[in-house]
Amino acid sequence: MAMTPRENFKAAMDRNGPEWVPIDMGKHIGSIHKKHYADLERRLAQVGLKNGEVILDRMAQTIVPDEALLQHFNVDFRWLVPNWVQVTERDDVDGYIDMWGVPYRGAEGDHYAVDGAPLKGAETIADIEAYAWPDPEDPAQFAGLGARARDLFENTGYVIGADAIKAGPLMSCLQIRGYEQFFVDMMVNPEFSDALMQKVTDLLCRMWSRFMDEVGPYVQIAYVTDDLGTQTSLLLSPKLYRKRVKPFHTQLHQHIKSCANVKLMMHTDGAVLPLIEDLIETGADILNPVQTSTKGMDDTAALKAKFGDRLAFHGAMDVQQMMPNATLEELRWEVASRMQDLGHDGGFIIAPCHNIGHDIPLENTLAFFKMVHELGRYPLDLDSVLARKASYFERLNREGEA
Repeated sequence: MAMTPRENFKAAMDRNGPEWVPIDMGKHIGSIHKKHYADLERRLAQVGLKNGEVILDRMAQTIVPDEALLQHFNVDFRWLVPNWVQVTERDDVDGYIDMWGVPYRGAEGDHYAVDGAPLKGAETIADIEAYAWPDPEDPAQFAGLGARARDLFENTGYVIGADAIKAGPLMSCLQIRGYEQFFVDMMVNPEFSDALMQKVTDLLCRMWSRFMDEVGPYVQIAYVTDDLGTQTSLLLSPKLYRKRVKPFHTQLHQHIKSCANVKLMMHTDGAVLPLIEDLIETGADILNPVQTSTKGMDDTAALKAKFGDRLAFHGAMDVQQMMPNATLEELRWEVASRMQDLGHDGGFIIAPCHNIGHDIPLENTLAFFKMVHELGRYPLDLDSVLARKASYFERLNREGEA
């Protein structure tokens, strides 16, 4: 009897005979931009997509994918996304203020960007305590998710995920305080930075407790986000991370795992190779997105060899350079290569490493999901594809040297 996606996910995470490489799409970092979704609606008229105006992530302007599209693309996951609450609309510009008090401004209808730091002028820990923090037990944030989770658990075989509350200990502090000021705080005023990180982390733990009260019995994976890297390096040194940030990641991750029997997937963009061991120590079971266009994350075989017995990988299909620019042959090689490197024995969930943007050709999006379905059955038989050595990144390097 064939496995359900949920059973196959467990086998893949246990490295114990999965039938196919799981495929994911549809969470708040990992959906489809509204302009690209409109193109899909036109191309896939027979599928009957209807969600083109249903925004999933307001900042990124991505769409809640139609169930019909998820089935068309053979996606194994169904994500439970917290509701946007405690948000104030701005009347001065096209924008809003999120639940943490951070203002956002629209960028010509394409996305929204941070537009200020509400605690930039704070001077004391008392100022932190006096700040208007969000209500972590707001029932509206998780309304309807428990019933949705139970229905998915009892009536489908999909992998059910608790999507991130859109905040992380470090990124939230950087946005609330301002990037430059908070980095200075961590170096010259660590009591203040620790107090701010502790406040945010405690609130996130309370939110996750409330979330898991609703969905915990039904979910298999929980997703947290907190960016730590740039294209070429870390945002902060490993020493500073371990002293000022890692304790709060550990607190949050262990708290979530104490609330439900879940695999914890952590999202951090960028060149984060020097911190992967630390992330494992915090309790991360799966690393997302494996951004292969960044330094140190391109050698996916080396990542698997060093960490693959203790860490699973999610993503690895670069949307910054590869998917927008690769030929179909190069895309097919990339799918095969990352499957072989990261998933030859399981332990890999393939997915676009971030949102599918409107700069990606529609043909590449459609081809990607079809290729994964064709190539991802175990035992993997990818030699004929890999023999063509049609690497987009190698072509890019050759062109750069010419």
